[in-house]
Amino acid sequence: MILIDAQDLCASRPDRPLFTDLSLTLSDGDRVGVVGLNGCGKSTLLSLLSGEREPEAGVVRRGKGARIGALAQLPILIRGTVREVVCAGLGDHEWEGEAMLQRLGMADVLGAPTDELSGGQKKRVALAGLLAREWDALILDEPTNHLDLDAIAYLEEWLATFAGGLILVTHDRHVLDRVTNKVLEIDRGAGYMHVALNRAAGSGYAAYLAARIEREAQAEAAEQTRKNLAKRELAWLRRGAPARSTKPKARVDTAKALIARTAQAAAREGDIGLALGSARLGTKGIELDGVGFSWPQGRSATDRGSLLVLKPFDHVFEPGDRVGIVGANGAGKSTLLDLIAGRLQPTHGSIDIGRTVKIGYYDQLGRDLNLNQRVRDAVAGDKGEPTIDDVKLMRRFWFDGDTQFAPINTLSGGERRRLQLLLTLIEQPNVLLLDEPTNDLDLDTVRALEEFLDDWPGIVVVVSHDRIFLDRTVNEVLALNAKGGAAVVRGGVAGWLAHRAANATTSLTATASKNPTTAQRTPPRARPVTNKSPSTLRHQIGNAEKKLNEAASKRDAILTELSSVGGDHEQITAISHKLTAAQDRVDAAEDHWLSLADEAESIGMEF
Repeated sequence: MILIDAQDLCASRPDRPLFTDLSLTLSDGDRVGVVGLNGCGKSTLLSLLSGEREPEAGVVRRGKGARIGALAQLPILIRGTVREVVCAGLGDHEWEGEAMLQRLGMADVLGAPTDELSGGQKKRVALAGLLAREWDALILDEPTNHLDLDAIAYLEEWLATFAGGLILVTHDRHVLDRVTNKVLEIDRGAGYMHVALNRAAGSGYAAYLAARIEREAQAEAAEQTRKNLAKRELAWLRRGAPARSTKPKARVDTAKALIARTAQAAAREGDIGLALGSARLGTKGIELDGVGFSWPQGRSATDRGSLLVLKPFDHVFEPGDRVGIVGANGAGKSTLLDLIAGRLQPTHGSIDIGRTVKIGYYDQLGRDLNLNQRVRDAVAGDKGEPTIDDVKLMRRFWFDGDTQFAPINTLSGGERRRLQLLLTLIEQPNVLLLDEPTNDLDLDTVRALEEFLDDWPGIVVVVSHDRIFLDRTVNEVLALNAKGGAAVVRGGVAGWLAHRAANATTSLTATASKNPTTAQRTPPRARPVTNKSPSTLRHQIGNAEKKLNEAASKRDAILTELSSVGGDHEQITAISHKLTAAQDRVDAAEDHWLSLADEAESIGMEF
């Protein structure tokens, strides 16, 4: 069944066109990832497909009666509490909305007004509202932004089993590889569809990479041909004067064009070359001595969680360190970066920073940008006009031609993030604090940043939920937990995931051995008063009990599978993610059964 059929779409921004004659058909079972440089029109395309905006040319047709859900890059929520917004219209399935909120890390703010939420929290609420409902097609713009690793793993599993059509923009290569069977690449106004022949041959993302490698090889060959031809034409032009007057004017013009022309296509496909250097870093980096932090009384729980954030702990960041800070949302990762950067002062202990340390901080919010300023003026700063080196750097970050003169308010969200990254690196720090650096960046910029960090001599401290980025850039993990604890885990991300998987297995095995109705739970809730008839309640309780038993059986099967795995950390991690999701389904089904049981007891009904 065709769910969305878009033909010959055209869109532009005030300063330049985005794409022309772009076509896409989405059917049941299609899982399409959309990739391309920031500013190429990915979010614009999704807004056209969802009906949020109309194309300048072309047409979008949607299947008759097709239920299409969309997640915008910056979603707008209706007013109300988090629970009300997500559970509205779910009826007897409100528990599924609450379970989804819990799975996405929003269980602590169910009663918070939506107008008090941060941007990241709003995105998680909007995503929970989508996943708790039934759709024929989903259109998702950066759905993994602001999710922790557990939530991303759950989302990945959910999308992998989604039976409808899916189209998504994401920087998470792990999700692209696991979920997609097609990738639409937008490059300089044109769309290229890359299709996986079958799952055994790889994903849509793998098909895209293979096609890109081939295209880059062809571009290199074409560029070498151009250079050889230019050399021959130049030699021809430089021959003796007697023949000069007889040379055809067309050939002279061709020779000049060949010599002057830059390999624009190859440059756009290649590395942005972040060889920016850094200030010299001495032998002393940053030392945390008994550092702890608590928010003062009166801070809003919707954006800060509990008052205690970090218990006092010691840690030393030494030259050459590559440290990833991991933990659930609300565990204090960004707070720790703010402490290191001096934006916050510790409530316990002290931070000793080496004399030569120069910190560059690329945070989630990004530095304040003057939206009316032009890109080149922001890069030039107090110099007034950009230097030749500044212009070269802008080109390396794909701010070339007219884009250098574009007002910042005309840039896409991803282009602004790329500009913020450039402004951070151009200051040549020797300590880099990166808070969710891959959010809203295109895949090319993410890869270039990884390459840059490979040889960078300073200290790198990264907060990220991008598993591939962490794996590429860090060799040590500082894990934070929800109780304020901090501990170093050796072996990088793989070591941390294996450590967590082993702990999760022990915890879940102990939980599974208990009777579901008598296991330790949250404090008792006030017993509800119901207006349902006994027969209705009895029927609902029977269905709930059936679902609980099914969920428990599936969880137990995964436990059996896990117990048979040897020391393969990748297998342990993958199965543990499935086990965590299965246990969540058991918990949600059990909560629903208990809620119905409370209603039955409130009217003295036996069941």
